[in-house]
Amino acid sequence: MFTHACVDDIEASFREILRNHPRCSLRAVETQRRIVRVRRGVVEPAAHDHSLGASITVIENGGMGYAATPCLDTAGLRHAAGEARRRARLSALYPLFDAGRLAEVTIRDEVDLRPAAGLPGARDCLALTRQASDRLRAAMTSRKAGERIVDWSASLEVCESSALILSSAGGRILQSYAYVSPGLYVTAHQGGQTQQRSLDGGSHARQGGLEQVEAAGFAEHADRIVEEALALLDAPECPSGKMDLLLLPSQMALQVHESIGHPLELDRILGDERNYAGGSFVTLDMIGDYRYGSEHLNVCFEPGRENEVASFAYDDEGSPATPHFLIRDGVLVGAIGSATSRLRAGVAAASSARAVHWNRAPVDRMGNINVLPGEHDLAALIASIEHGVLMDTNRSWSIDHERNKFQFGCEFARRIRNGEVREVVRNPGYRGMSASFWRSLDKVGNEDTGAMLGTLNCGKGEPNQLAHVGHASPACVFRDVELFGGG
Repeated sequence: MFTHACVDDIEASFREILRNHPRCSLRAVETQRRIVRVRRGVVEPAAHDHSLGASITVIENGGMGYAATPCLDTAGLRHAAGEARRRARLSALYPLFDAGRLAEVTIRDEVDLRPAAGLPGARDCLALTRQASDRLRAAMTSRKAGERIVDWSASLEVCESSALILSSAGGRILQSYAYVSPGLYVTAHQGGQTQQRSLDGGSHARQGGLEQVEAAGFAEHADRIVEEALALLDAPECPSGKMDLLLLPSQMALQVHESIGHPLELDRILGDERNYAGGSFVTLDMIGDYRYGSEHLNVCFEPGRENEVASFAYDDEGSPATPHFLIRDGVLVGAIGSATSRLRAGVAAASSARAVHWNRAPVDRMGNINVLPGEHDLAALIASIEHGVLMDTNRSWSIDHERNKFQFGCEFARRIRNGEVREVVRNPGYRGMSASFWRSLDKVGNEDTGAMLGTLNCGKGEPNQLAHVGHASPACVFRDVELFGGG
C-alpha cells in the first residue's frame, strides 16, 4: 500500500502538471486482493491480484473530462491530464451543467481504517478455509447425508486498498481500508429436487481482519447450513397467497438494497442512469414529504459505522461523508449522490460518489444503507403473526426498470401458525411494489434481531463497476404480502 514517500512523489509529479492544467484533481488507488477456496475438500488455485494507477479530472470552461493511467510519474500524469483536458473541452461544447461551480477539495487528512494486526496471510487464509470445509464434511457425515450433498465449498476473500486524492486547490486525502469476506455453500439434491444453503448468500463482508472472520462465525455455521439444506429436500412447497411475511436480516439486506438503496441514487432520479440497471420511480419533488413506508421505517446512510464494509471518511471525490437520514418515520427525506448530482438536483443528499478501480470515474453509489432497529424481540415478531412465513437469505431477484415492481426468492423458509414457527417449506418467494411494500411494514425488530452484512457484487455503470456495499437491518414483519412457492 502507499507509503508516505510514494505519496510525496505522486504529489510532486501532480503539482508539476498543474502549470498547464490549473483546475485539476487526481485519484490514485492501490489494491491487493486474495481469494482462497476449498471445494469438496479440494484446495482450488488461489486468486491474487494487484492493481495500481490513477485517474485525472480536468475542469475547463465549464466542461469536465477524465483520463486514467497506470504510470504515476510526471510523464504519465501529464499525458493523462492532456487527454482529460481534451475531453473537458469537448464536454464544454454540450454542457449539461457548469462543472466550474463544483467546489474544489481543500482538506488535507489521512484516514486508516485497516486492522492494527493486519490482514491474515496466505497460510492463515488457507487454514481458516480448510477448517470451515472440514466442518462442513463433518456435519454431512454426522447427518448421514450420503450422496444427497452433491457440492459444498468454503471460501475467504481478503482485500486491502489505499486511495490518494489530490487537488489543484491544495487538497490531499489518503484513505486506506481492508475487508474480509468468508463464504460457505452447500448444495443438496434428491429425486430431481436441488436446494442450496449458504452463509447469508455470501454477504458477510466486513471491514477488518481475522477478528471479523471469527465474529462472522465462519466454520460455526457449517452444521446449521448442512442441516437446513437436507431439510429442504423433504419439505413441502411454500404456500401461495396473501399472508404475513417475516424477513430475517439476510433477506432484509437485499430488499433494502434493491428497493431503497438503488432508487435513491440521484443519477437514477435525474435520469442519467438507465441503460444498465434502470432508473427510479422516485422523483425530486418526492423528497421531503413522500410516504415511502409506514411510520416504523427509518433508514440511514451511515458511512462511519465501525467495521461495516462500505465505511469511509471521504467519498472518492473527496467530499466528507457524514450520516444522513434517507427515510425518517416512513417519510422520504434524502437521497444519495455525487457532488455533481447534488449540485444539479438541489436537494438534501448524502455524499457518496464511489469508483471501484483507478481507471473508473466515480458514480452515485450507495454505501452503508441501514434500517434502524425498533423495539420488538424475535419472539414478539413471531407471536404477532397468525398466518405467515419466515424467509431467510436471498437466492434470486428481479426488479423492473424503475426499481419499483419486484419479485424475490429465498433459500429457506418456515411456516408460522398462531404465533409459532412450524415446518420448513422450500422454494419460497414473494412479490410486490416498492411504492407500497414498505407501507405494509408493521413491526421492526430490536438490535438483537439484526445483523450487519455486506456484499461485494453490487453492479452499476458502463463499463460495469462491482462495488462493495453494507446493509445492517433487524428482522421485520410485513402484512398481507403476496407469497408464492417455486413449484
